[in-house]
Amino acid sequence: MTMAARVLVVDDSPTMRGLITAVLRSDPDVDVIGQAGDAMEAREAIKQLNPDVVTLDIEMPNMNGLEFLEKIMRLRPMPVIMVSTLTHRGTNATLAALEIGAFDCVSKPQPGDMRPFGDLAEKVKAAARSQRRQVMAPQPLTPPPSVADYRVGRKVVAIGSSTGGVEALIAVLQKFPANCPPTVITQHMPSTFTKSFAERLNRLCAPVVQEATDGARLEIGKIYLAPGGERHLQVVNASAPCCRLLEREPVNGHRPSVDVLFDSVAELAGRNAVGVILTGMGRDGAAGLLKMRHAGARTLGQNEKTSVVYGMPRVAFELGAVEQQLPLNAIGEEILKMTAARKEGTD
Repeated sequence: MTMAARVLVVDDSPTMRGLITAVLRSDPDVDVIGQAGDAMEAREAIKQLNPDVVTLDIEMPNMNGLEFLEKIMRLRPMPVIMVSTLTHRGTNATLAALEIGAFDCVSKPQPGDMRPFGDLAEKVKAAARSQRRQVMAPQPLTPPPSVADYRVGRKVVAIGSSTGGVEALIAVLQKFPANCPPTVITQHMPSTFTKSFAERLNRLCAPVVQEATDGARLEIGKIYLAPGGERHLQVVNASAPCCRLLEREPVNGHRPSVDVLFDSVAELAGRNAVGVILTGMGRDGAAGLLKMRHAGARTLGQNEKTSVVYGMPRVAFELGAVEQQLPLNAIGEEILKMTAARKEGTD
């Protein structure tokens, strides 16, 4: 019998603490062992109760959630799930929290929500199962190869990620030069977050990063991030590849789904593609990556040691979809090797 995940709920609103607690206690495998109204109370509760997971509000009095998260990750690393409002400010703060090392995020409920806090209980259980993460000192960024050093081949790169994907995508895409191969990404993320995340990536990376729009033509030097929530991202039109946003039911419980993206790239690009599956819960993307490999694409998976959750990459590896399994810091460079043109021509 598995032990229940022991959770500390931190929020300055008693009402919100009560809602979160009720949602979590509806799952028999989650045990809410305490509540705290601010960072000071939370610090004492962590010392006394030693929870497996903390849910943390971003906007709190005295010390906000970001400041407290930094202290947790530096002094006592443990899985933390951020609880955010859907405001622009809340979205940016949540993205910052994910970069600092938060395990995942959920949105505070809005009027009419059928499932307040969504899959919070599942995320808590996954967080409890994950290895406690040691925050490493930031590594100096190696500059991406210059345009002169990197000859683009005729390849399309498709990347899928979920829990832990914010940090992982930043690490991978910061290795890309300004003239990177056309790259399409599906990251499981609420709809309110993807535009801000694309803008964040655009500031941090040499290529142009944008939220994908229906009909946007794939171009060298551009990265397209699937908008969250309502539509799937596909790549279509072999003569002039472009993005298509598809309205259909969730696949593997997700919309957008990594499998939908990978399936389309397998069909469209075949051997002229590279598929990459990064950290995440569940199995979304594994079957699609296998289709890509069977179609002749090169495929990569993030290894267990560097994954926040070794779920999606593990399933893909066990299916035989992953040609090479690599640590996160090696994936960006390997993508470039796989997509660069050879001297005698292009791949």
